[in-house]
Amino acid sequence: MLRLPPEDRSSSPFTGYTRAHWEAAADALLAAVEPYATPDRALYHLPGDHVSHSGHLSDGLEGFARTLLLAALRRDETALGRYAEGLATGPGGVWPRIADRGQPLVEAASIALALRLTRPLLWDRLEQRVRERTAVWLEDALTAEPWPCNWVLFPVTVGGFLAEIGHRPDAARSAVDRGLGRVEDWYLGGGWYTDGDGRKFDHYNGWAMHLYPVLHAWLAGDTGLLDRYGGRLEAHLADYARLFGGDGAPLHQGRSLTYRFATAAPLWLGALTGRTPLAAGETRRLASGVLRYFLDRDAVDSRGLLTLGWHGPDETVLQSYSGPASPYWASKGFLGLLLPPDHEVWTARERPGPAERADAVIPVGGPNWLLQSTCSDGVVRLHNHGSEDVRYDPYYTRFAYSTVTRPLGSPPDNSVTVGGDPGRSDIVPLGTGEDWAASRHTVASGATVTSLVVADGAVEVRAHLVAGAEPGTEVRVTGWAPGKDERAELVPAHGLSDGPALSGVTGDGPTLFVALARLTAEPGPVPLADLVAVEVREGRDLTVRWATGRADGRFRFAPRENSVAALGDRAQDSTA
Repeated sequence: MLRLPPEDRSSSPFTGYTRAHWEAAADALLAAVEPYATPDRALYHLPGDHVSHSGHLSDGLEGFARTLLLAALRRDETALGRYAEGLATGPGGVWPRIADRGQPLVEAASIALALRLTRPLLWDRLEQRVRERTAVWLEDALTAEPWPCNWVLFPVTVGGFLAEIGHRPDAARSAVDRGLGRVEDWYLGGGWYTDGDGRKFDHYNGWAMHLYPVLHAWLAGDTGLLDRYGGRLEAHLADYARLFGGDGAPLHQGRSLTYRFATAAPLWLGALTGRTPLAAGETRRLASGVLRYFLDRDAVDSRGLLTLGWHGPDETVLQSYSGPASPYWASKGFLGLLLPPDHEVWTARERPGPAERADAVIPVGGPNWLLQSTCSDGVVRLHNHGSEDVRYDPYYTRFAYSTVTRPLGSPPDNSVTVGGDPGRSDIVPLGTGEDWAASRHTVASGATVTSLVVADGAVEVRAHLVAGAEPGTEVRVTGWAPGKDERAELVPAHGLSDGPALSGVTGDGPTLFVALARLTAEPGPVPLADLVAVEVREGRDLTVRWATGRADGRFRFAPRENSVAALGDRAQDSTA
């Protein structure tokens, strides 16, 4: 645990955290890593046996770069002085070169951003020879080939700094233009990017795809660019704010979860640039909620170091690129410290976040998600009908994720298994409506699964039409894997029998399977059967009747087209 100031429940009734808590957390994190710097301070080798696939030297550079960014956001001149010593030696031969698709390209962006943010405090005070060596080391980032994903923004970040200081300005501006042009191919509208080709939606939308272009535009004073990228950020934040639970937890979905409170970065970025739909008190409540959520759950060990994991150490959330200092990407979460103490984001009283205000079911068009939250328990659920990245499963292709659960490996949660095949790839989004989302995927046998979720309160109706499977093929449906404080239910409604997992078999043609599901932390919830009823006609028409008084939902599955459409009053919502 870090030593923090006393809570202030007057200005921060939800978290107790103020700017002083953020400052104390930053100071403690910076102090904790200092003993692990090499004598020349050019590398930070954090303890432990874990080594990333980039190797020990690159991991040491990562330790320098990511903690330097924290010092820059804290604007701590004493700490920045220590990193100045590392800059005097690192670029002169200690640091690995920036090469095509190599990890040093990532870390170069953190270094360049830190130098740009603190230019009068750090860069302008360096000796000329140190500035020259650093600029020469950074310039390789202008031409190094990035992986075709958020990495294309690392040359943008380096280029923005080098152009500002007049080092190879033409090449620097070209790198900026090239990277910004590339992300245009991945912008799907409504504030959502895919992280490279395909449909990869996760926390990188906020802490990378929006962060780097908006910061570049803001630092460059380019109002045209800021209008473009800031407008996208504002649209994104309207959805993004809904991805945090009432306990402060961000959604447990996607890769690089060990970056933890980097999830606060886009919230602060909106306030920093004035491009946010959120009230100042709501911004701070969400951001401080994230910080407190992790600090209360052993994200920091007894030495004051961020661990490789989610709460405490946990290798299941790591990737091969994760090194000992990787968690310090969380430094981005301290972006709010760039705002002065008298800014309204620090002085306004905290306001509740979306998950605390009212129950909500919200469609998100870009990723083809349906967000479902309940204020009685603060749980946020994401129904995934459009995001996938099989390289990092189980964190992308499950049908649902939440702020209180984590995906299981075997048996897989929130899945449909057809003939023993739980795979879900080549997901085709079939649209969203007021309270529903739908998609289609094909399993290895060639059978197609057309899926629909309809939600109200904490209740879900999940329907899957399996077509092209041999008659008698077993279909198994799983639901939520709850934590110790939650309750999960999965009840057969059509075509399925009860058991350890719901199961049924396909008929001579396309076969529809329907289940009722619920994930809740509310004590003594009303039985599912008292809240919703379903009716299936002709094996393809589904009617959902809500006891809450919400309008009935009528949906038609079209086996020939492998699609599903909303009927009646909901027809205008259908994009299937």
